Amino acid sequence: FAARMQEVFERYDVLLAPATPVPATVLGDEWFDLGGRRLPLRASMGLFTQPISFVGLPVVAVPVETGDPLPIGVQVIAAPWREDLALRVAAHLERIGAVRARVVP
Repeated sequence: FAARMQEVFERYDVLLAPATPVPATVLGDEWFDLGGRRLPLRASMGLFTQPISFVGLPVVAVPVETGDPLPIGVQVIAAPWREDLALRVAAHLERIGAVRARVVP
């Protein structure tokens, strides 16, 4: 997987990918439904981030509003040692209003 990701970054500077399989959950929730399956929240919320973290790629997770009350997480992924790119893209997305961390009552 690490070798394949290295090939990808020979062609692309950053990738945008889902960070969470479902929108943010309410504090205290222990389970969520995904495609009709009931999954444990803590073990399953990182399904999309764990492979990226495992190979050591720098990531910035950002909240994207979808019209639902709570946002979905998106990861900005960069090549090894290119944290600067991930942070610059995340800052740009925030500046143009594509992502924001709104406090939900």
